Amino acid sequence: MGDVIATYQVYARPGSLEKKAEDIALGLTIGSWTALPLLEQKQLLKHKGRVTALQEFYDDEHPNRFGEVRCEISIAYPTYNFTFDIPAILTTVFGKLSLDGEVKLLNLEFDNEDLSRFPGPKFGIKNIRSKLNIQDRPLLMSIFKGIIGRDIHFLREQLRDQAMGGVDIVKDDEILFDVNISFEDRIIAGKEILDEVYEKTGKRTLYAVNLSGRTMDLVDKAKHASELGADALLFNVHTYGLDMLQTLAENNEVQLPIMAHPAYSGAYTSSNFYGVAPDLLLGNLTRLAGADFSLFPSPYGSVAMEKEKTLAIARQLTEENGLNQAFPVPSAGIHPGLVPLLYHDFGNDCIINAGGGVHGHPEGAAAGVRAFRQAIDHVIQQNTHRATKAQELEAALAKWGGTS
Repeated sequence: MGDVIATYQVYARPGSLEKKAEDIALGLTIGSWTALPLLEQKQLLKHKGRVTALQEFYDDEHPNRFGEVRCEISIAYPTYNFTFDIPAILTTVFGKLSLDGEVKLLNLEFDNEDLSRFPGPKFGIKNIRSKLNIQDRPLLMSIFKGIIGRDIHFLREQLRDQAMGGVDIVKDDEILFDVNISFEDRIIAGKEILDEVYEKTGKRTLYAVNLSGRTMDLVDKAKHASELGADALLFNVHTYGLDMLQTLAENNEVQLPIMAHPAYSGAYTSSNFYGVAPDLLLGNLTRLAGADFSLFPSPYGSVAMEKEKTLAIARQLTEENGLNQAFPVPSAGIHPGLVPLLYHDFGNDCIINAGGGVHGHPEGAAAGVRAFRQAIDHVIQQNTHRATKAQELEAALAKWGGTS
């Protein structure tokens, strides 16, 4: 049995960090130590949390607050103490501690043996690229817009327009539930439309349908989606929970890539002083639990996340650790003029995800998709946007502007 090492950010008065760290290590494991008889200390030693690293920061990047300095504490929690599942791990390392003032969980480290106990992405970057037969560029994804209150005919036409433009993936809106258009009807219609487009163009597009409903019904619903020929699942993992994502990913009858949406994650990650670091929640844990794609706010839009945080998420999703890699999907506020920035910041193995940047194109959604494809092609070829004569891209740049 090994350890899970948790790293925290706290603020503390200089010189007090060692005691604070030891209090956390004891409080989340055996509760007390020096008051125990020697025999009990020996018996409980393998269950005791151990402080493994302490650091106080005194530089301009980490300014003091109210006489306290920013500190990082790492504590090893013996895996003897818990069943090896994400709810048990999070309860152990951050359960009651999350209620104890300004404490932020920054990272969790697992040894190779424990890491292999997680499913990781069932498909991952490599297999999704093979499915689409695309190896040499970022993938392009678009989103259904304005579907709520509409019928299946509206969805079919919107899907056809996006697919005819040459998009790689289309996803449901995360707030599209089984109200006007059922889960089954969306899958069946999507398969029919995308097969038609493939026959006409030879270009395969995948459709990620939103898996929703009561938690107790999700596995059966996902199995049914697989039977109906769905391409992928969109899943609001942070409202349902990471354990539900892992349950879906580990089920052999659910042979579908899973796209993790970040809805509700801001309740955990937005504060600089409380909660969970974005790269841990949206990167590390989401990948371990089995997401093949992880969406997160881009650094560029109106709902923006700091660039360093987004890059850290992408690193957690793609670093070599023995599990399949997951696609980073920076989202929100994306238009064709931002493609050079996206490619520079996130590289080839990312998904460019756009809603308004596709549907808001002056010539319609199909032209919006083509504008993105033209932008991607020219960036890959190391040309600037202004050098291209492609009509759709020029119209997009005229509307939204561009970067070189």
